[in-house]
Amino acid sequence: MPDRDALFIGLMSGTSVDGIDAALCRFEGSQVQTLAAHNHAWPERLREQLLAVAQGERQLDLDRYGQLDVAVGQQFAAATLALLKRAGAAAAEVTAIGSHGQTIRHRPYGDTPFTLQIGDASVIAERTGIDTVADFRRADVAAGGQGAPLMPAFHAAVLGADSACQVVLNLGGIANITVLGADRVLGLDTGPANGLMDAWCQRHTGQRFDAGGAFAASGKHDDVLLSAMLADPYFSQPAPKSTGREYFHLAWLERFGVAALAPADVQATLLALTAQSVADAVHRHAPNSTRVLVCGGGVHNEVLMQALTAALPARRVQSVATIGLDPDHVEAAGFAWLAMRRLRGLPGNLPAVTGAAGPRLLGVCYAAPRPVR
Repeated sequence: MPDRDALFIGLMSGTSVDGIDAALCRFEGSQVQTLAAHNHAWPERLREQLLAVAQGERQLDLDRYGQLDVAVGQQFAAATLALLKRAGAAAAEVTAIGSHGQTIRHRPYGDTPFTLQIGDASVIAERTGIDTVADFRRADVAAGGQGAPLMPAFHAAVLGADSACQVVLNLGGIANITVLGADRVLGLDTGPANGLMDAWCQRHTGQRFDAGGAFAASGKHDDVLLSAMLADPYFSQPAPKSTGREYFHLAWLERFGVAALAPADVQATLLALTAQSVADAVHRHAPNSTRVLVCGGGVHNEVLMQALTAALPARRVQSVATIGLDPDHVEAAGFAWLAMRRLRGLPGNLPAVTGAAGPRLLGVCYAAPRPVR
């Protein structure tokens, strides 16, 4: 294996709660190489609890909060151990883990803004024997920022500036874009992506996600519903901005009277909502862009990719696989990068993206157990 100082593990579970993405990464200068990757399935009962909490459907007492925090940490540790086994690597070869945790609330607005990710990092460090960096978002929020999105800094470091301007689009539970131009880096959450589509699909088909977009393709999008959803104030809100599943969830959707429509038509309209809100954000924030590089689970939804291509006719819409990156593990690699930045005393946020008062060190370090002398 390569030199220890170059190896980091990134752990990420997004708002879709569709699994824990783990990536073993090697960093050399601005280059990142993903040596091994693993998607770790959530136990179904725990996944259901996390989804309910994130959507505001269940209030937590302190005991249950503590139990969930530890249970999530245990699963992140298990994902790490499975990744090491797959890679044939030892814990001692890894400098540190960067663990995003699981977001259960993201409220960056108001008099007392906050963001909350659970997944006890002490448990991760104890069970893996690897120093763990976690809690990446709250320092940015404390500095007046959104705490999200954080990946634009990673995209800029790995992909660099583009004189022609290009966009990196992440299609997770929420969609977000990074705009990489010759003299600027911008980023924002554009609105819902897989989160709403997955939830509606599971309710009406029993499947956790719409494989390939087949359910959406079986229906026809409703223009009246689409216009009503796009009128939500979030879409016209200026950047910096970020959102999450606690805002865009099924209760939000049901306010638009969807019960009168065929379920497949609603699914088709949700897909159209994602494509159109992304396209609107690209047109607004990157009018001269020539390429959109897509990562995240939505890259596998062929119908969604076709809709994006149609909504962005002057741009090449391509998976990041075309430039040698694994679309399923870009975010995990990004949190490995953020852990590396934290240990080297380097800021991890971009104030122009999040709105923070300035660059900040992101993450809190949790030491793995060491022999007592």
